[in-house]
Amino acid sequence: MPKMKTKSGAKKRLRVRGSGSVKRGQAFKRHILTKKSTKSKRQLRGSAEVHSTNLASVHAMLPYA
Repeated sequence: MPKMKTKSGAKKRLRVRGSGSVKRGQAFKRHILTKKSTKSKRQLRGSAEVHSTNLASVHAMLPYA
């Protein structure tokens, strides 16, 4: 059997932690920032964890992670 391909978009955006959880970046922080409050922009800093309901689709995109 040939190897399964990894989705290159997911490879660039997601990292699998040692515990098996998946780390992702926060959305809504790229543009149109003038209408967003300082508090909301501050809370979008850093990374977040992929929700458990989406983990099956993430593991399908990253078969060897």
